Formats: sequence, C-alpha cells, structure tokens
Amino acid sequence: MAGSQTGAALIAFQKKSGISPSGALDAQTRALLLISPPVMMEYTVSGEDLARIMTIPKTWLGKSEQTRLDFETIVEFLGEKTFSNPQLIRELNPGLDWTQAAIGTKVTLPRVDFPPVTTKAAFVKISLQHCVLEAFDADTNLLAHFPCSIGRVASKRPAGELRVTSIALDPNYTFDPAVFPESPEAQTVGRKLILPPGPNNPVGVAWIGLDRPGYGIHGTPAPEQVGRTESHGCFRLANWNASYLASLAWVGMTVIVE
Repeated sequence: MAGSQTGAALIAFQKKSGISPSGALDAQTRALLLISPPVMMEYTVSGEDLARIMTIPKTWLGKSEQTRLDFETIVEFLGEKTFSNPQLIRELNPGLDWTQAAIGTKVTLPRVDFPPVTTKAAFVKISLQHCVLEAFDADTNLLAHFPCSIGRVASKRPAGELRVTSIALDPNYTFDPAVFPESPEAQTVGRKLILPPGPNNPVGVAWIGLDRPGYGIHGTPAPEQVGRTESHGCFRLANWNASYLASLAWVGMTVIVE
C-alpha cells in the first residue's frame, strides 16, 4: 500500500502536469508517468564496493577517531546507490545471503537516476506541516520534490525567509555536546569533536548552510527515516536528495519555510 510520501509525490507530479492533485494513482496519472524500460537492472558487486564497507563505532568519540564514516553493509551501500530503502534491496533479491556477498555477486536493483542539472533553482520552499522540501526555477516550475525531516522542538524550527550561506559536499561534522543533552556520552565527553566525512556522518554527504547559526539542509546516515522522524532543528534529506539539491542551490538562494 502506498504511504504518505508516495501520495505527496503524486500530488507534486499531478500539479506539475496540470491535472487534479488527488494524490491517487488514477488512469490519467498513470498515462503521464512514462518510465523507459527496463525498470530494474542487474548489478555486479565489485571490489571497490566491498572496500567501502566498514564497522562504524557506536560512540561519538569512536566515530571521531575514524578516517571516514562509510557504509556498514553492502545492502546499505546498494540501497543508497539506488535511492532505496535497504529492505527493498533485500526483497528484490530473495534467498541471497548478504553476509556472503563477494566480488562478482549479481543482484537485482532499481534503475534510477536524477535528471541532469540544466539550471539552478531560484528558490526553495519547505513545508513544516507536510515535511516536504521543493525547489523551483525562476518561472516557479517545480525542479525537485523531496521528503524532509524537521526539528523536533517546534520553537526551534526556523520559519520565514532564509538564505543559503554555504554549500559543502562530503563535509565533516563538529559534534557539540551542548546540542545533545539527551546523550549521556555527550555529557561525559565534555568537548567538541570533529567527525570525518562519509554517508554515515550525522549530516550525510552534503551540507547547505542557512543564515541562522547552526541551521542547514543536509543528508543523513538513515535515509529511510526521512519524513518519519524528527531532527535536532535542521532540515534533513536522504543523502542522494541532499546531494542533488546541492547541485541546484547557490549561495544567496532564498529558502522559504512555511
């Protein structure tokens, strides 16, 4: 059964296509949703893929001592590669023992890709109510529609008109114990830590800073939770969406939070 994020994506597609935004996959919508086959592809696991798998420490201090925070499992890697929940990858490959995946293992994956970037976004809108981020061009044509996690505490959610102040791909992360009062470890560390880059970095693979100190739009180590869980205050996207948005964004771009 389709969930709320699928419904929101259908509404965005229907609005862009100029048809009634019902959120339902009706006949008219199906006729416009043209996908060039094949929908799936066969992929062969490589040595380069497996070289990215590592054990991620559970503690902030342990993470800060790594050279990179890459993928923990090959399923996580393949899910992120194909913009997918790792559970979908497992379901597409029933019977495969992932603990035995080796060089040459063949798997079935979704065939996905973003459209090429031909223009920068003119502005971005974030809906706090619907947990959605959308990017538009100068003629208000929709360029991108993404699920978005927002701040847990309503009073800390920035609203109104903001501006992009910085864009960083594959950023490191400064862990500040003061931001995590719920973490016993944060209170015992007692100092800031620099966590290395990688998809399992707390801000994922992209950071788009905003003109409110400490706030930004960024990726996440748990893309499958985006739109379902809340953040400490920033706007969190799946890593692949954060990376694509970074290619559309520019310093000074308007971000409207409503």
